[in-house]
Amino acid sequence: MKYTKATNYALHIIAYLISSKSQEKSSIYTLAEQFKLSPTYLSKILTQLTKAGLVSSTPGAKGGYQLAAPKETISFLDVIQAVEGRAPLLVCDMSVNHNCVIQQVITNAEKEMNNFLAEKKIIDIL
Repeated sequence: MKYTKATNYALHIIAYLISSKSQEKSSIYTLAEQFKLSPTYLSKILTQLTKAGLVSSTPGAKGGYQLAAPKETISFLDVIQAVEGRAPLLVCDMSVNHNCVIQQVITNAEKEMNNFLAEKKIIDIL
């Protein structure tokens, strides 16, 4: 399993917003410069984070992006699922009797990983 670059950037963006000394909004251009990304690509990531309720967006000259969720509550899993979605890692179509033991193993491993990532808050590493 491999997470996308967008997920990597999203985790770093959230960490940046959490560790920001001021709670002022960060413009897309400030964030793009900070992470060396095009504003267009960054906008797509921020849209996903906004739809997930992790970030809020304010349009206009004095607008920008800021955390929408309390910084103490944002977990790695929250950010990962905002970008990657919630689809299972494996959907077994190979089993005739609808009891795919391979999928059961993968599903159990995924549950353990998700539990770990849900408990690990981004603020804890900052």
